[in-house]
Amino acid sequence: MSTLSPKLSIETINRLLPLPRRSVSDIEAAFPARNLAAGAEVTRVAPSPTGFMHIGGIYAGLISERLAHQSGGVFCLRIEDTDRKREVEGARELIMDSLGLFNMPYDEGPTRKGELGLYGPYTQSHREEIYHAYVRKMLEEGTAYPCFVTPEEQKAVVEQQMAQKIRPGYYGQWAVWRDRSEADVIAALDSGKPCVIRFRNTGDITKKTVVNDIMRGAKEYPQNDSDIVVLKADGLPTYHLAHVVDDHLMGTTTVVRADEWLASATLHVQLSEALGITPFRYAHYAPIQKIDGSSRRKLSKRKDPEAGVSFYFKEGYPTLAVIEYLLNQANASFEDWRRDNPQQPYTNFAFDISKMPTNSGALFNIQKLDDVSRQFLARITPEQLCEDAVTWANDYDPQLAEALQADIDYTIRVFSIEREGNNRKDIAKLSDIREAYGFFFDDLYQEAIKSIEETEIAKISPQDRQAIAQAFLASYDPQDPQDVWFEKLKTLGAELGFTPDTREYRKNPDQFKGSVADVAMVLRIALAGRNRSPNLHEVLRVMGSERMQHRISILAKD
Repeated sequence: MSTLSPKLSIETINRLLPLPRRSVSDIEAAFPARNLAAGAEVTRVAPSPTGFMHIGGIYAGLISERLAHQSGGVFCLRIEDTDRKREVEGARELIMDSLGLFNMPYDEGPTRKGELGLYGPYTQSHREEIYHAYVRKMLEEGTAYPCFVTPEEQKAVVEQQMAQKIRPGYYGQWAVWRDRSEADVIAALDSGKPCVIRFRNTGDITKKTVVNDIMRGAKEYPQNDSDIVVLKADGLPTYHLAHVVDDHLMGTTTVVRADEWLASATLHVQLSEALGITPFRYAHYAPIQKIDGSSRRKLSKRKDPEAGVSFYFKEGYPTLAVIEYLLNQANASFEDWRRDNPQQPYTNFAFDISKMPTNSGALFNIQKLDDVSRQFLARITPEQLCEDAVTWANDYDPQLAEALQADIDYTIRVFSIEREGNNRKDIAKLSDIREAYGFFFDDLYQEAIKSIEETEIAKISPQDRQAIAQAFLASYDPQDPQDVWFEKLKTLGAELGFTPDTREYRKNPDQFKGSVADVAMVLRIALAGRNRSPNLHEVLRVMGSERMQHRISILAKD
């Protein structure tokens, strides 16, 4: 394999790529080294605007954001939009909004009003002049060359390689334009053939290149020998070139990305060296996975609803709870830290990227997410829960939103039940509120009462139900503390043939109509339309005498 010859004349290079307004040296002077404290990290998250925000993108963003901000560094957003065919209208805004909603404020990057930061543009399609300057430099130095192979021709070559059980790719004898004469290049240009620009790779697959990875350490991997495309026929760069150029100019200290890019790491080291750029420090993390049958796989946007961030918004998972779940996936020690520090913000946790799983990704577990979210919702104030619930319901459950907003003070009292000191954990997400608390609101109660399963109350005769209701209304005093209230309940039950001792009822069921638990069940179903609710005494206190009497009276008249 030849090295860096033959070089093309300036005239031919001008036909391939017109002289840019700025040279590489001019561009690099415009991106000076950052003046940051020792140890401060500069990281970035670089999603593509495809219209789907994957939870894996939030995971990657969280890792980069924590690495930067806890070190006093800089966290950047870069939009990688060089694949124009995949771009979806509104996707850029979705990316920006998602990072904001998931509490990942970026210090630099595109915004709805322009850009933040001095190292932009932060959208790759706006950096075309920069990429052209570097590619032109490569053409002048002979580290890149034009290739006029059509996609159809390349596909045929790959099929031939596969048939011969040869490693597929554009390298060695298969790199047919690598050493073509300038006359051939000129003839191809004259004929109007579209061309790409390829990296003239001098790698040797039998040799090794060191990749510095803070999760895996400095390890040697086989060199890459493929003459990959660095500039496409449409004038935009491939990921390979854009990554190296952008992270160099933006001063990225650690490139955080999924381990699917580990196979390309040696190529990026070689490309960096060819451009005169110091190779980056990488952090190749294992993406979150899911059990599918007997094997593991990555979360799929086609198969798994939970792969998209819209799932979490629709279900009403607090975004901070999702962040805490993802932190636990990234650092298993976060769970113990949270247990010991229930009121501290998660940002006080010392995230350690070197402790992330590397061999296989953490497994996504919706039950574990629910548990983390329950813990989170139990810690917030009733006022905050009310605000969050109204915000969510306005978007996803208008009827619930209307009920919650009709009397905000009442709603806050509802959400206060059994929270002080107990941290009631009955909801994992805001969409659970209708089921857990809807009966407190009259319109929603009417729906709940229609769905009562008769089997829950069928063992108590209609006459006994009526007697329980009438006796309760006659004895109820809203000033009674819990112990006095419950003693009254046991007394009225005993007078009607229901034993106060549930254990006695289990031993001698034929001697009683039921136990005090059955008396409470009758009242609970009348009040809540269900046989499950928070503490019944607290329900009565918050619900108020008027609402309580109305609901119990219906039962008393049956």
